[in-house]
Amino acid sequence: MSDTATAPRPTIAAADFDRAPFLVIWETTRACDLACKHCRAEAVSERHPFELSTEEAKRMMDAVRRFGHPLFVLTGGDPLKRPDIVELVAYGASIGLRVAMTPSGTPLMTESVLRDLRDAGLARLAVSLDGSTAAIHDAFRGVPGSFDWTIRMLRAARDLGLSTQVNTTVSRYNLDDFDALCSLMTELGIVLWSVFFLVPTGRARAQDVASAEEFEAVFHKMYDLSRTAPFDIKSTAAPQYRRVILQRQVAERRAGERTEAPVPLTAGLGFSLADGVGRARGVNDGDGFLFISHTGAIYPSGFLPLAAGNVRRDDLVEVYRYSPLFRQLRDRSLLKGKCGVCEYRDICGGSRARAFAVTGDYLEAEPYCAHVPARWRRMVEAGEAEPVETYFARRRA
Repeated sequence: MSDTATAPRPTIAAADFDRAPFLVIWETTRACDLACKHCRAEAVSERHPFELSTEEAKRMMDAVRRFGHPLFVLTGGDPLKRPDIVELVAYGASIGLRVAMTPSGTPLMTESVLRDLRDAGLARLAVSLDGSTAAIHDAFRGVPGSFDWTIRMLRAARDLGLSTQVNTTVSRYNLDDFDALCSLMTELGIVLWSVFFLVPTGRARAQDVASAEEFEAVFHKMYDLSRTAPFDIKSTAAPQYRRVILQRQVAERRAGERTEAPVPLTAGLGFSLADGVGRARGVNDGDGFLFISHTGAIYPSGFLPLAAGNVRRDDLVEVYRYSPLFRQLRDRSLLKGKCGVCEYRDICGGSRARAFAVTGDYLEAEPYCAHVPARWRRMVEAGEAEPVETYFARRRA
């Protein structure tokens, strides 16, 4: 068994996002046996002939290790469509990476495979669950039986001593099921619930995305649950949740219900207090976040499809640190519209991927945020800016 104790947990408070990402995700393959409505990767049944080879993947992991100890996630498609996946997990663990995996809910994940992954040094297993019932989840994932396979996978992993996480995509298809999902999460023995807010890219369409007001309502439900849940809760592709956390904690302190100082990044990123708090800037696309495609393309995230290089020809560390795309994404003074004048700009910054998907400009304001900054309100009153609805109506791509 690999000694994963040599791979320390990343610490958000100590991170310098200009030098290294906090989170690196590798799309191991686009092959998958599911047909999800929202699939970013637009996954297909067969592997691509130009995927990174086993040796290329190991060289790429060596490059990731040069950043230090970022969290390294194997995603897809379905990583289990690669016959070398256990070998790659073992290699990552052996060089000191903290390796997680997000397999698909299919029969490919057996108890034997789970045991092999655990023994190879897998630090966490993250699975997708998008409904509290088989009918809701399977309709979303496009294959009957996925719900049952996913639940069995979670329970088997827990029985084997693996740390488990659930990823849930919030869309118009499951908004009414969110309360039931919250109840289900408390029964699964997970350590983290990652709630993803849909970005209209890949197979996802703009009409599938919930409204800004619906996002806001879910944020508050997440925060309410986070106060009592036996697991951490984070948002994905919705840095606005960090604003809501801060607003709620400030209100609690003013009401005498809280004595601790507000710590918006703790629950917002899904790491415990022991992992460090106090950082002003949260992880965002290209800003503490790095994505590598199945063919080696280097992206700010899997939802912002603008490549800054390729690991086959470019130095991964140099691309992250010095490419114009990544440098712009880390400079929040460049943000436009209400994001540019928002009092929560540093802890949030809006989803750069969603801004790009909706407007074609990754520096534009987040189009699915219900908050209107005080400065923007004053600018509208002074005739220096448009009301938010008018602003976005003119900028939608």
